[in-house]
Amino acid sequence: MIRSMAYLGLTTPNLAEWRGFGSDILGLHRVDDGADGAARFRMDDADCRLWVHPGAQNDIAYIGWILSGEAEVLGLKAAIEAAGPVLMRASTDEAAARSVAGYYWFVDPMGFRHELAWGQYVSPGKFSPGRPMSGFKTGDQGMGHIVLLVPDLHAADRFYRDVMGFHQSDRITDGGRELLFYHCNGRHHSLAIGCPAPGLRGAHHLMLEVNSLDDVGVVVDLCVERDVPISKSIGCHTNDRMVSTYIFSPSVLRIEYGFGGIAIDDLWEPKSYSRTSIWGHKELRPDLPPAMITGN
Repeated sequence: MIRSMAYLGLTTPNLAEWRGFGSDILGLHRVDDGADGAARFRMDDADCRLWVHPGAQNDIAYIGWILSGEAEVLGLKAAIEAAGPVLMRASTDEAAARSVAGYYWFVDPMGFRHELAWGQYVSPGKFSPGRPMSGFKTGDQGMGHIVLLVPDLHAADRFYRDVMGFHQSDRITDGGRELLFYHCNGRHHSLAIGCPAPGLRGAHHLMLEVNSLDDVGVVVDLCVERDVPISKSIGCHTNDRMVSTYIFSPSVLRIEYGFGGIAIDDLWEPKSYSRTSIWGHKELRPDLPPAMITGN
């Protein structure tokens, strides 16, 4: 089964801006560029968690999920291929480029590329944040969570639960929209989906969790000082209790920068909520694009 979100790849025409944003604002550790010039970032002992590739448009290039080994990946093969996608094995060089021992990949019915990997390379003690901070909460919970915009909410729900094996954490209906949340470890959700309009595809945000509430306050100060747009004010979510703010990244994708998310276990029962936040999370920049829309 999928253990955690291991890494993420983005494409953007704004690569130069991402280099400084990733290290100076988010506090990620920028390491050597990839072969194609991609900016690569470490956030813990893992050799790399985030790749930002040069590209003509802002998009999700791939989402990497970690499993225990190749046998566990192949255990999902029948279900994945019965649903339509074809599971392809990466070459040795392709796996090395992702800093993993190996992976298989497929494109899901919503148009997102998933990489099912094992043996993520780590370098203990090598993480050095791009600015003073407490570090990121990762470990067994992985790098964070991703919120995708899907063309068909219920078809996506069936695929992510019945085929990929995610467990539903809860749902939120707020202002006529429905959001579904899924977990694969103790993090309340590693994946969430919404459908703002039938046929649209994209992503709303990537969440990175820090080890101190002070780091959330510091990132707000940095954004104000350096004219980095803050999408939403600090607030606390109803479902995972994360205290966070939302930052507008150079690739339009929001970065939720948070602290204090709850941990769940196998006894967790899915819940329903009628609002996304207990307090805060007020929209500050309605003039900016509401999400990273990549297709329809």
